[in-house]
Amino acid sequence: MLKKYYLLSPGPTPVPETVLAKAALPIIHHRTEEFSNIFMEMTEGMKYVFQTKNDVYTLTCSGTGAMESAVTNLFSPGDKVLVIVGGKFGERWGQICKAYGVNAIEIPVEWGCAYPAEELEKALKANPDAKAVLCQLSETSTGAVYDIEGFAKVVGKTDAILVVDGISGLGATPCPMDQWGVNVLLTGSQKSLMIPPGLAFISFDDKAWKLVEASKLPKFYFDMKKARKNLAKKTTPWTPGVTLVIQQLEALKIIKEQTMEGILEHHRILADAVRAGVKAIGLELFATAPGNILTSVKTPKGVDGNALVKTMQKKYMAYIAGAQEPRKGEFFRLAHLGYMSGFEMIIMISALEMTLKDLGYPVTMGAGVAATQKVLQEEWK
Repeated sequence: MLKKYYLLSPGPTPVPETVLAKAALPIIHHRTEEFSNIFMEMTEGMKYVFQTKNDVYTLTCSGTGAMESAVTNLFSPGDKVLVIVGGKFGERWGQICKAYGVNAIEIPVEWGCAYPAEELEKALKANPDAKAVLCQLSETSTGAVYDIEGFAKVVGKTDAILVVDGISGLGATPCPMDQWGVNVLLTGSQKSLMIPPGLAFISFDDKAWKLVEASKLPKFYFDMKKARKNLAKKTTPWTPGVTLVIQQLEALKIIKEQTMEGILEHHRILADAVRAGVKAIGLELFATAPGNILTSVKTPKGVDGNALVKTMQKKYMAYIAGAQEPRKGEFFRLAHLGYMSGFEMIIMISALEMTLKDLGYPVTMGAGVAATQKVLQEEWK
């Protein structure tokens, strides 16, 4: 039987056809007026996504490169920072800090759960010398989102700054940088920004730039002071991902057409539809503080969680994501992020029902699909 590939993971995500087509254009030189005009238009467009007046810097790397850039540019050896760790990417903040000799005080949070701003306030009072709080907007390994607005209010009362990894969350759930008072915000290209992996973006406010100026950690490729000087000249310090920049500009046109409000509402509807389908099948959500980026679902008793993911991928070519270590097999992740439509949610829930049936789980075929359809039909405008 002819099979079609369905990319339903929380990154990389599907890329619009018009954006893919830009990759077929002849390559242009990056030190030309032609590219500078494209680059600056794309850079201004990223300010719209970040909802900031601050400059947004483009890095040719994955989102982890932007995380490393934040650490190496903001801190000095021995600086103390607080890191909220509620999953694999909270752990990554800590790992990067430790690699550069930054004293990361990790705040453990149960996977999938929220962390109250009031608790963060207590942690900051107990560590008045902390230079920053590092956290995720959306913890991609669990699908949980954090109260960034509340965190920003708490951190804003101190000398510390708030550094937010918005790699999966930005563009899918609210995080207006300037309005909420986020000091550093970063993201990656392969999530809601709807282009292939390879670009990352980061923005610093004035409070954060003071730390950048004082930072003594080693840096070269990720030197943001160099990036700042070069942006003033409408260019980058190093060779950028030329084609990716052109693709990002095209994707930004789609985002602006839909508006940020429309894009955020789109993600909410898809999330509601998927969760209605999951519950109708009789499954439980894993995250107690789920966002609109992805839905994490507990593997039902009697079902091998790894087999579930592999069956969906290999038999039905529906590429969802499993849980990561040390929770591998305990739950799985269904994405509704970026260039995905309501019909892809129906396909995803249908493939899930078929997979569960294959694995011997008692499922009423079509129950989840019907519940997903109901939400989409009622909400679709």
